[in-house]
Amino acid sequence: MSQTTRRIALFFCFTFSLAVLSTMVQAQTLTVLHNFTGGGDGSYPEAGLTMDRQGNLYGTTAEGGAHGYGVVFRLSHAGSGWVLTPLYSFDGSDGGYPISGVVFGPDGALYGTTPAIQGAGLGTVYRLRPSPAACHAVLCPWEKTVVFSFPGGNGGQNPGPGNLIFDGAGNIYGTTEDGGQDHLGVVYELTPSNGSWTETVLWYFSSVDMGYLPLSGVVLDSSGNLYGTTSRGGTSDNGVVYQLTPSGSGWTENVLVSLSTSRADAGLVIDGQGNLFGNTCCGRLYDHPGDAFELTPSNGGWTFNELYTFSTLGYGPEYTPTLDAAGNIHGTSSGGGLNNMGEVFKLTLSNGSWTYTSVSFDGSNGSNPEGSVILDAAGNIYGTAQVGGNGACSMYGTTGCGVVWEITP
Repeated sequence: MSQTTRRIALFFCFTFSLAVLSTMVQAQTLTVLHNFTGGGDGSYPEAGLTMDRQGNLYGTTAEGGAHGYGVVFRLSHAGSGWVLTPLYSFDGSDGGYPISGVVFGPDGALYGTTPAIQGAGLGTVYRLRPSPAACHAVLCPWEKTVVFSFPGGNGGQNPGPGNLIFDGAGNIYGTTEDGGQDHLGVVYELTPSNGSWTETVLWYFSSVDMGYLPLSGVVLDSSGNLYGTTSRGGTSDNGVVYQLTPSGSGWTENVLVSLSTSRADAGLVIDGQGNLFGNTCCGRLYDHPGDAFELTPSNGGWTFNELYTFSTLGYGPEYTPTLDAAGNIHGTSSGGGLNNMGEVFKLTLSNGSWTYTSVSFDGSNGSNPEGSVILDAAGNIYGTAQVGGNGACSMYGTTGCGVVWEITP
């Protein structure tokens, strides 16, 4: 069973009642930019999107493509519409089933990860760039290079849905769900050297109290400290928010908060003042709807503030939130909404409190959004929905292979 199948199965194994909130609004317009067909364009996009300077969108699908192992795609403006171009179709021999997105590296190439696949390795970090050779075909696939293959053991294995990040020197940082000295996951750095990459494991998760099973990636502050979340461990087994600080020749973990009511599958975003923002998705027993929170540095410590509690039991945000220029928080929830098919939400700070608004999916325009969202300079919001749309796929009672969508103010 693929990671996508497992996630969709979990989604439909739990039922929940319809909650129609007075704060939900549909004033914004949601438009489907692309309906995945399950063919060469892929199917079941789990991760969010990346945008280049020309406004083109890049992303991944966890399945489909020429070989069934997923694709990396580009969505470009064409007149008044959009055209999707598959840049690469995974074949399973050197990775596949990508559940993380792609990001641009300092060399202009796209970088991403693939999870462990039975019989085909323990996960990879890959790079995609246009082929240096002249291409005269209508569709010219990009050239894929495996930057690093995870070795298992202390080197980590099975990178999760979190995106990679780069520092100013071009080093890559990320996490794996498994591996390490106690098989509880690792935080790693990849350093380029003479055309190859060298892995350094910065931290082995080795204590339940200190958190384990990191599903998301990490963020970097201006002092070189790393921050992230774990989905398990801590005092209530809902995970922790942690800080990794360079210390001599190694790194030191500092648990900023042990989450008490719901777990952190999502990662963190950091603002210009060094404040951290994150989401929790659900209680360990699906008995809590999840929260949006902020961590603020204060007098050498950190202050934890719950900003908002979501309404749908079991299906709060699972991916990293997005901050806009005004400090509003944007994200997706895979369940809930007016049709119980998920929603895109916005949290707006006004007079010391946060106001919640959302746009709901109805199946025809997508369903079960999980990835992060991105915004353009005009305030338009872009993202993916894992299933739904008008594609030919059908799984666990849903129709559609997923969509790329846009919300305009």
